[in-house]
Amino acid sequence: MGLLKTTFSHTIAPTKVLRGEGAWSKGKELIPQICNNPVLIGRSIETSSIRGFITQELSNLGIKVNNMELTYGCCEVDLKNLQAYIKDLNCDGVIAAGGGKVLDSGKLLSHRMGIPSITIPLSASTCAGWTALSNIYSKEGSFKEDQTLGSCPEVLIFDHGFIKSAPSRTIASGIADALAKWYEASLSSGSSEDALIQQALQMARVLRDQLFIDGIAAFKDSNSDEWVRVIECCGLTAGLIGGIGGAKCRAAVAHSLHNGLTQIHACNKNFHGEIVGFGIIVQLRLEEILWNSQLAKQSRMQLIPFLKELGLPVSLKDLGLSLVSINDLKKACKFACKEGSDILNLPFKVKESELLEALISAEHLTSEVNYKNNEKVRQK
Repeated sequence: MGLLKTTFSHTIAPTKVLRGEGAWSKGKELIPQICNNPVLIGRSIETSSIRGFITQELSNLGIKVNNMELTYGCCEVDLKNLQAYIKDLNCDGVIAAGGGKVLDSGKLLSHRMGIPSITIPLSASTCAGWTALSNIYSKEGSFKEDQTLGSCPEVLIFDHGFIKSAPSRTIASGIADALAKWYEASLSSGSSEDALIQQALQMARVLRDQLFIDGIAAFKDSNSDEWVRVIECCGLTAGLIGGIGGAKCRAAVAHSLHNGLTQIHACNKNFHGEIVGFGIIVQLRLEEILWNSQLAKQSRMQLIPFLKELGLPVSLKDLGLSLVSINDLKKACKFACKEGSDILNLPFKVKESELLEALISAEHLTSEVNYKNNEKVRQK
């Protein structure tokens, strides 16, 4: 009866989602109903041509578009500059077109300024275009904190043509980030009696299976049906799972370790999902150490070759951290285990020393997986 006496609040989905090839051509017609003097934010030079196209298309609809580029990502320096810019120009909406940090910046600005947000993902590297959550980083790329927002975006335009222009590395990163939904939520919330959480968990399991079935083909061929299914898994379904399941279906060890490792500046050339993917390996190793879980060991042995085939990091060396000191790794683990961290969602307590042991042993055991796979190849 306890669950029935508790009130839960869920921010589940954008008000309107348009997806598919050519979604922009229909989605743009909604924008004049939402704002007429928006700021359009982006960051990378690689996406500037798409943002220029969006600006021209909206201008043709009579919308005055104010363009602004981020310097650092979802960082307070950029955010404060943009808040002043939005206020001075009396902007009535935020359109964010880009990757995860751009989308998070747009949503957070919308939240702070009290104006609607429109997200236009230009890759499938995260589900940031969907969620009511923004991650805030330092200028150097170190994770600072996450902030829960009052709502999901007003409109999410998930145009397959835009996403197809992104490098294949982004879809690989998105696959790793989406896989974490199952590995983290099944551990943190597997014993929950809450029906919505259980339903979100089942969605996460199906999502994992879909990614294992279609992930490699999608990575290799952006013209395949598998590619369509996978980008929507990464950019849409993963966000929906977090919305339905709430905070406990979002993160545990993998994301907490990501946040810790970003404190090491050498790690910040990696994409979000690339670090999270390695974090899943460490989480499974932690389950082996603390629970003597053979299932976790089998999962790790299955996951590592899959991630490698996607070109994803499976070791500290792959992340560019082979030369970091043990003190740096200790600092990363301390940050990952700090008060308020998502690692506290686990059904067991994890000490900094235990996380460090799992991190270091996962690094060494990657070579064990490689050796066994090579032996299988020789035997054939």
